[in-house]
Amino acid sequence: MMRMVGMVAGTAILGLLALKLLGFLLLPVLGVMFGVVIFVLKIALIAGLAYLAFRLFRRWFEERGSEAS
Repeated sequence: MMRMVGMVAGTAILGLLALKLLGFLLLPVLGVMFGVVIFVLKIALIAGLAYLAFRLFRRWFEERGSEAS
């Protein structure tokens, strides 16, 4: 009985160490993925603002054109 408890405890410690090592090794990958997501969001924000400016300027010029004629 004591041998089984020792085996289970050893397996748990080994699993915990493996999990910590895996987390330590995957941390840079998660950082890179987070950076890529933020980069894509920045590009989407810039594209959205450019589209909004285009629409607003087009509407402004259409209104000014109708006043002139």
